[in-house]
Amino acid sequence: MRLSVKLCLAALALYFAAAVYGEVQYRVAVARDVTPAYNAVNLEARYQPPSAVYWLGTDNLGRSVGLRLVQGARIAFHVGIMTSLIAIPLGVVLGLLGGYFGGKVDAAVVWLCATVASMPGLLFILAISLVVGQGLLGIYLGIGLTTWVGVCRTIRAETMKHRQRAYVQAAKVLGYSDLRIMFRHILPNVAHIILIQFSIRFPSAVSTEVFISFLGIGVQGEPSWGVMINNARLRLWQGIWWEMTFTTLAIFVLVLVFNHLADYLRDRLDPALRSAH
Repeated sequence: MRLSVKLCLAALALYFAAAVYGEVQYRVAVARDVTPAYNAVNLEARYQPPSAVYWLGTDNLGRSVGLRLVQGARIAFHVGIMTSLIAIPLGVVLGLLGGYFGGKVDAAVVWLCATVASMPGLLFILAISLVVGQGLLGIYLGIGLTTWVGVCRTIRAETMKHRQRAYVQAAKVLGYSDLRIMFRHILPNVAHIILIQFSIRFPSAVSTEVFISFLGIGVQGEPSWGVMINNARLRLWQGIWWEMTFTTLAIFVLVLVFNHLADYLRDRLDPALRSAH
């Protein structure tokens, strides 16, 4: 394993640990019905630069930027995982159906992919948020229901190749049902695509949530990274640089880590690339 991959895994483990810690902190505050530390206002400590007391400084309400960054990591992992749990199964099932059966089923899947892909994603997420209410649920549904198309197209193409192979023909001769062939025989042979797609989708979903929250559509009352950037942007010109800088750096490193891991997984798991090497 390359050194760069080990560094990426170490950084990912650090983000995950921060997200778990943030989740525990959030749940404890909710259970006790108290204001969590990351939302506690302390006007006497407002605009404090990074120091021994506040490692990453404080914002305009005296709240710790470090604690709020941890909560931003919690929200990022929530969004990345939940949207993947919506988009990836939907894309995999539709891709398997279209690629395996072909004909009218495939035509319906292709039409559905083209229809969803033609919708402006931001407007679709906004519409869902207006229906279910602002917050994480609207983001989960909005991002999840608009980003499954790429997964579906990739799985469909791979299924069309596998359905002509000998092991599938042998399963048909043995009388196995279509569902068993799709999910017990073809799916394990395209499972590497699911892992690669997750590593690609995760940073994309996080970036989308940051942008949506920056516009004020997404998370309300919680320190999402997008909310933090929106709060810090006007104060940047007043010399209050630390909130914007550390938040942007946290997003940049997380996206970079997942993109690098996605390239590594593709090189290791894609049979075509593996045989070429």
